[in-house]
Amino acid sequence: MPKGVESFDVIDGVWVTSPRGALPVATVLRHTLIQVNMARQISEGQQTKTEMVYEYLTGPRFRQRVEAIVEEFSSMQADLEKERKVIMKQWAKREEQIERVIVATTGMSGDLQGIAGKSLQEIDGLEFQALESPLPNQPAS
Repeated sequence: MPKGVESFDVIDGVWVTSPRGALPVATVLRHTLIQVNMARQISEGQQTKTEMVYEYLTGPRFRQRVEAIVEEFSSMQADLEKERKVIMKQWAKREEQIERVIVATTGMSGDLQGIAGKSLQEIDGLEFQALESPLPNQPAS
């Protein structure tokens, strides 16, 4: 053993130990080399994955996928606008039909009251609410 080395030491990059300490030092070195190798593999895997993600993001496949998504959203938006227009048209048509039914029913009720007089009972919903409510800018009585 060189002077000043009791169990083991590194001299000029060389591990020096007694024959008795050779096995424990070899075990520690082996364990350290395995950990270093695993760290390198993980680092290489991360680098490879990072490169793959970068290539995907800058490549044509990613652009094509995003374009397909945008195209589908635009199509959905156009379909929704068409549906809205159709529904608004149907809604306006139904509103007009309901208004005509109310006018016809109210007219029929008025005709019957003209014939039967006060003996015809009032029908809820057909009374003249406009005459019962105050005019604008007029206090209620």
